[in-house]
Amino acid sequence: MRDLVGSVIGAVVARGSIVLSVAMSDPDPGLRVLDGEMDEVAVHALASGEVAVFSCRSPGREGPNEDSAAVLPFGDGSYVFAVADGLGGNRAGARASSLAIDALAAAVLEARREQWPLRTAMMNGIERANEAILGLGVGACTTLSAVELADGAVRPYHVGDSMILLIGQRGRLKLQTVAHSPVGFAVEAGLLDEDKAMHHAERHLVSNVLGAPDMRIEVGSQRRIALRDTLLLASDGLSDNLRTDEIVALLRTGPLDAACERLAELARARMHAPGDGEPSKPDDLTFVAFRRVAQGGRRSWPTRSEAKPNEDRSPSASD
Repeated sequence: MRDLVGSVIGAVVARGSIVLSVAMSDPDPGLRVLDGEMDEVAVHALASGEVAVFSCRSPGREGPNEDSAAVLPFGDGSYVFAVADGLGGNRAGARASSLAIDALAAAVLEARREQWPLRTAMMNGIERANEAILGLGVGACTTLSAVELADGAVRPYHVGDSMILLIGQRGRLKLQTVAHSPVGFAVEAGLLDEDKAMHHAERHLVSNVLGAPDMRIEVGSQRRIALRDTLLLASDGLSDNLRTDEIVALLRTGPLDAACERLAELARARMHAPGDGEPSKPDDLTFVAFRRVAQGGRRSWPTRSEAKPNEDRSPSASD
């Protein structure tokens, strides 16, 4: 597995398309993945568990990866996890997803500084992201799935169809968001089963996005996250190629890094060569997975001296 991100306090480091920001008062780094092209899952130890991040562009795509992701520390062992999936099939989608992540990161930092509740940061960040994307004036939009982790509990926030799952060690689904789409609502209502939904011609019509004047934020109830539970946020590059039961089976057992490698490998294999009746849709693939463990994970991001900045990309001013 590849360990990423520096431990230099106050530094911003780049390795490929991964931008790492270390908060001055927090031993855990914040991480943003923009236009990611990763060939391995990156794993990092947090105060209460372990987080894995993966992002790569669609097979054969020449343009940017339109997905973005983040792991943002809030202090005292609290975090925000986020995945955004830009829409539009061009650079506007990539810009929209990166704006969503940047706005959320800025709101989390502001809330830490002003000692506001984490929920305030989440709502401010999503609302400001919507305003920023609308301000581009080019029809850009993105989905956003985000989760706050605090005091042994998680709360989901989502706009669009990027999934959030909370999986118990024995495979019980403790949380599953409903996609904001006609097909997603039909599945929730029992009018369509998941297998048929994955092959439905209108599966990718999304009814709620950042970048729309009538954007709405769905806020879920707080859920306790038990030891060995696994939280997953993912773009539809995962949910279009693996059924929910397959995702659960892969994530609930074994070390998190190995489970996430299997998840990425199978999704990418389906994109290239699906079997009979199996779902398949080439797309950008991004996910963040967190598992709660008793005494933290075993990995850490590499030091700044180990990180090798990409010659073609450096952190932007907003980073």
